[in-house]
Amino acid sequence: MNLFPNGHATHPHWQMAADMVLAQLRACMKQDAFAAHPSLGLVYITDHFAAYAQELLDHLADELPEVPQWSGTVGVGIFGNSTEYIDTPALSVMLCDLPASAFRVFSGKAPLGQAMVQGFEAHTALVHADSHTPELSELIVDLADSTDSGAVFGGLASSRGDLVQFARSQTDSLPKRGQGVYSGGLSGVAFSPSVDMLTRVTQGCLPFGEIHHITSAKEHVVLTLDDAPALYTLMQALHVPIDNPRSAVDKVRETLVGLSLPHQSVLRATGGLDDAAMVRHIIGLDPVRHGVAVAHAVSEGMQLVFCKRDAASAKADLLRMATEIRESLEPQETEPEAWGTAGQAPEVSRQGRRIAGAIYISCTARGGPHFGAPNAELNIIRRALGDVPLVGFLAGGEIANQQVYGYTGVLTVFTTP
Repeated sequence: MNLFPNGHATHPHWQMAADMVLAQLRACMKQDAFAAHPSLGLVYITDHFAAYAQELLDHLADELPEVPQWSGTVGVGIFGNSTEYIDTPALSVMLCDLPASAFRVFSGKAPLGQAMVQGFEAHTALVHADSHTPELSELIVDLADSTDSGAVFGGLASSRGDLVQFARSQTDSLPKRGQGVYSGGLSGVAFSPSVDMLTRVTQGCLPFGEIHHITSAKEHVVLTLDDAPALYTLMQALHVPIDNPRSAVDKVRETLVGLSLPHQSVLRATGGLDDAAMVRHIIGLDPVRHGVAVAHAVSEGMQLVFCKRDAASAKADLLRMATEIRESLEPQETEPEAWGTAGQAPEVSRQGRRIAGAIYISCTARGGPHFGAPNAELNIIRRALGDVPLVGFLAGGEIANQQVYGYTGVLTVFTTP
C-alpha cells in the first residue's frame, strides 16, 4: 500500500477548486511513492459548497473514473495536510489505496447490514452523521456493535446550510450521475480486518489529582468519593479552603470531570484520559449534601478524575495522542533475554509501520483560535507524525468507540509495513 494521493484548495467557485484539487491528485498519482490506482475517494467540503455537492461529486467522479467509490461530508471547516480552511469555500480529497474487497461504502440507500449479509466482515467504520437524526446515539451503538472491534470513528456534519453526506458505491444502480449525495441518517465506509489502522482520541483535557471512585450518588449528583464528601474532595483538589467553597467558583468553572464505567479505565497508562472516558462539566455544588453535580448521570462504582481544559491543556493532550500513534508504529527492539551471544546488539523487530494516510476530525469549538494561530492544531500533528497525507473536517460532534463526544479530536491513520 503506497501513500494516498491527496489535494486541497480554496476558490470562490466550486469547479475551480475541484480542478485545482484534481491537478494535485494526478500529480501525486504519477509519483512512485503514491498509489497509482486508488479505489476509494474521501471528500470533505466547507459549507460554502454544500449547495453544489451533487455537481461537485459528479465532476470528481467523471474526472477520476478509476475511483469507483466515494464517501465524505460537509463541515464549517476542513483539513488538508497541515492546512485548515475555516469560513472559506474549500475542498479536500484523499484517494485511498485499498483492495476493493477490504471496504464497503454504506448509506441509508445501501445499509452496512446488506454487505454483511453478503459475507463482508466489518472490523470498524468511518461514520458521517446528521445531528438531526432521531435516536442517533443508539444508531451509532448499533453500528459499532455490528463490527468486530465494537468501535467506530467519525463525526457529525456541521454546516450553516445543507448538511450533506457523500456515499457512492459500486453497488449503486446506473446511471451514476445525480447519485451519491444524501441528507440525514448515517453514511460512511466500513473496513475489514485486513486494513491496518489506528484510532486515538484527544479530549483536550489534562487530568489532575488522584483517580477517585464514586461511592454514593443520586442522579447527577456525586455525593461521596472514596467514602469522603465529594465537595470536600473537590475543594482539596483545587486547593480551596473547605470552609469557603464560594471562593472556588472561578476555579470550578474551569474544572471538568472525567468519568468511566466500573469495568473501564479512566486514564491511559501514559497519563492522559482513556479514549472511552466521558468528559463532563461540573454544573453545580450542593453545600447541604456536600455533593458535586455533573452533566451526566452517575452511579456507584464509576471512576472519576478532575480535569482542566484550556488551550495549553488541549495542545499538550493533542501532542500526547499523536506521539502515542507515532511510537506505536516504530520498530521495537527485542527483549534483552531474547538476545543471542552475550554482547550481541539487539535486533530490530519487523513491527515497524509507516502511515499511508490520515483522517482527523476535530470539534468546531477547537479549530483556529483555540490553539492560538491558524493551522496550529494540524501543525502539532504534523510535528509528531511527519508530512503525511491528511484530510478531515470540523464536526458538530465527534464519534469514537460507541459514543458522540464534544470538544475532542479523533485521529485515524492507515498504516502499511
